[in-house]
Amino acid sequence: MEPSSEPRRSIAQRHMARALWYVRPGVAEVRAEALPAVGPGFARVATLYSGLSRGTERLVLDGAVPATEYDRMRAPLQGGAFPFPVKYGYCATGIVEEGPDELTGRVVFCLHPHQDTFVAAVEMLAPVPDRVPAQRATLAANMETALNAVWDSGATAGDRIVVVGAGIVGLMVAAVCARLPGADVTVIDVLPDRAEIVAALGARFASPSTTTTAASDLPVDADVAFHTSANPAGLDTAIGCLGLEGTVVELSWYGTKPVAVTLGGAFHSRRLKIVSSQVGHVSAGHRPRWSYRRRLTKALDLLADPLFDRLVGAEIAFADAAKAVPLALTAPGSGLPPIIRYR
Repeated sequence: MEPSSEPRRSIAQRHMARALWYVRPGVAEVRAEALPAVGPGFARVATLYSGLSRGTERLVLDGAVPATEYDRMRAPLQGGAFPFPVKYGYCATGIVEEGPDELTGRVVFCLHPHQDTFVAAVEMLAPVPDRVPAQRATLAANMETALNAVWDSGATAGDRIVVVGAGIVGLMVAAVCARLPGADVTVIDVLPDRAEIVAALGARFASPSTTTTAASDLPVDADVAFHTSANPAGLDTAIGCLGLEGTVVELSWYGTKPVAVTLGGAFHSRRLKIVSSQVGHVSAGHRPRWSYRRRLTKALDLLADPLFDRLVGAEIAFADAAKAVPLALTAPGSGLPPIIRYR
């Protein structure tokens, strides 16, 4: 549906925007486009920040989204089509410049690609609580993923919980789980510099077993383990931490990469389970009562804690995005994914 019922204006009279496009493997560019006029039920938003999803957007940048997943992997307001060229992203915050009176001047979150100004349906815009800065609000999509995963896991008060992978999603999962009364949460990662932030979130840090780290140093008899590292070795680590009839929640997405997992040993005798979690559907146990909107609103509410500022990465100026974003998505390193600053 065209977001306008006003007379069509010439391109010269319409607002122009600039957006980041992935155009071929490893290459991005900024393209200009004319915005549609703002009609009833729509609003124009001046973007303040947008967050990068390092795992998902690396696959998009590489052209590694499987053809079978083209439809399911579409971002809600994506431009273009897989594999290329494609305008992708889903973590934008901005100020409503034109739209309904109750939204004009408000900071909102929207599942929109990286673009300096955009027009979207009002129903796609979630007002950001006053106590949540716009930079921190870019974490809302990751918080939704974490919240949905905790629902999928069945984790509850007093559980022994393991999170393998201290990337942004793993840290979010750990933060949510650490707020369960009496929960014992351990985060396992190969990067020791994540220990401080894990402790700040209310969890313990452990390194995976190596030739110098005994497997006995890792948690055992866990009720639930979340795997977020996108590395098959991490999935094996998660399985190894479970107790009888424990559950691994797999949040990693591997694109076209085949994954080997060890299902021998005690996997069957301990009656272990592996379940998938994906944010595209509200967890089955909550779906009768929770809409996507209610889940997003709760994710934004949870971000009111200033502690989550520690999960906001370095800033990239939008003017530098065409070169800096591919480097940020592909370069090795332990930093959290950056955010793009537009103004």
